[in-house]
Amino acid sequence: MEYVARAPRPSLAAIVDDLYYLAGTPPYPRFTLPPMPSALVIINLGDPFRVTHPGGTEDFADGCVWATPTSWTTFEYPRYTRSVGVHLKPWGLAPLTGVPAALLGVPVSVEAVWGVAAKELADRLDGAATVGAMLDIFEAALVDQLRPVAGLGLVRETSSQILRSAGSLSVARLTEAAGVSSTHLAGRFKHLVGITPKRLARTYRFAEVVKSINPGCDVDWAEVAHRAGYHDQPHFNHELRQFTGLTPTAYLELRRRFAAEHPDSALDVGPLPTV
Repeated sequence: MEYVARAPRPSLAAIVDDLYYLAGTPPYPRFTLPPMPSALVIINLGDPFRVTHPGGTEDFADGCVWATPTSWTTFEYPRYTRSVGVHLKPWGLAPLTGVPAALLGVPVSVEAVWGVAAKELADRLDGAATVGAMLDIFEAALVDQLRPVAGLGLVRETSSQILRSAGSLSVARLTEAAGVSSTHLAGRFKHLVGITPKRLARTYRFAEVVKSINPGCDVDWAEVAHRAGYHDQPHFNHELRQFTGLTPTAYLELRRRFAAEHPDSALDVGPLPTV
């Protein structure tokens, strides 16, 4: 597969991690995606893809908009896929859509959020001469969609503290540092991120675990759990099952299978072949 990622321009850096182009034959027809601390917009330029999430199964022809997820999801790709997308910081969706992130906890079609502008954007992307030009068009469209959102600075700063601590800070400490009530903080998070600070902290902590695991080596799960700040290994095992639907052994087997069968895959360490 061809995968091209690019850092955002300064005007988008506060809400965007990267923009990307993805095209080709996926290494597997279906992937399980654990929840990660990131919102997502995909503009689909190929055949529809299918997403199975806690609310059901849907086909997306134009692409989807999706706030920071809270559970694992299955993506089923066509034989050849082609799309342009953006990985957003957890709070990055509301400034681009004007829609409370709490309403986007499951994937929603791009057209449902951006209306006719979604089709116009897809047509311009499809007609671009190069991948670089496509990303330029997409980035300019995101800048045009930007709008001010109340409480963005509060959520961004609190989320940054969660990230720096790898999810280990308590909600009480976060609330104290923010200088607001826990109710107010939770309300802003639900509006801009779609989940509470506690849930986001769990997601950041799990993401750190995923990044730390080398599937080519033996894994001491007790040490992994301790290093990540889980109370004990059973707590970690429960969390891993909540986020992936798998036991630690099954999770590691799938990571090793992916690495062995597709060592140069463009996809990152998050997606797993669906059993």
